[in-house]
Amino acid sequence: MSEHTVSDELLMLDVAKGNLEAFEHIVRRHHAWVWSIAYRFLGQKEDAEDIVQKSFLRLLDASGRYQSTSLFRTYFHRIISRLCLDQAKKKHPLYLDTVPDSPEPGPDAQSEMLSRERADSVREALDGLPAAQRLAMVLRYYENLNYHDIASALDTTPKAVERLLARGRERLQSILADKK
Repeated sequence: MSEHTVSDELLMLDVAKGNLEAFEHIVRRHHAWVWSIAYRFLGQKEDAEDIVQKSFLRLLDASGRYQSTSLFRTYFHRIISRLCLDQAKKKHPLYLDTVPDSPEPGPDAQSEMLSRERADSVREALDGLPAAQRLAMVLRYYENLNYHDIASALDTTPKAVERLLARGRERLQSILADKK
């Protein structure tokens, strides 16, 4: 059986039994999106690397308590979200809408410059939001999570996520309008 045919939930149950090869499969399978969340939320390569490492270590440590009652990604989003929010309390994060090491051919120079200016404005505006609103915005608009999954990651309700996002959008619009 290849690693792609085994569900994350079954791999986690194997990890709980001490199967480090199963954990290696989980790391390979999920490293990219964990890195994406951490880097977009923290904006610093070194901080993101620390959070990614801590996330996987926390996941390994929690493997004995893992129950496959919810999707693995939902469970892991909660771990990464908590670590990001804890880091935000320690250090003021910078939010980015691009992740390093993924260069793509871009549009012409003028379009690229306008796009960067817009992204910089959004990043700066996101920086003005409270941590929970910022993380909800990152998970929704950069990671495309639904309200239920964001609620699970933030340990709250979908209705609370809806309010966080509404307040965050409203505040972003206000900040961006003030810049014009």
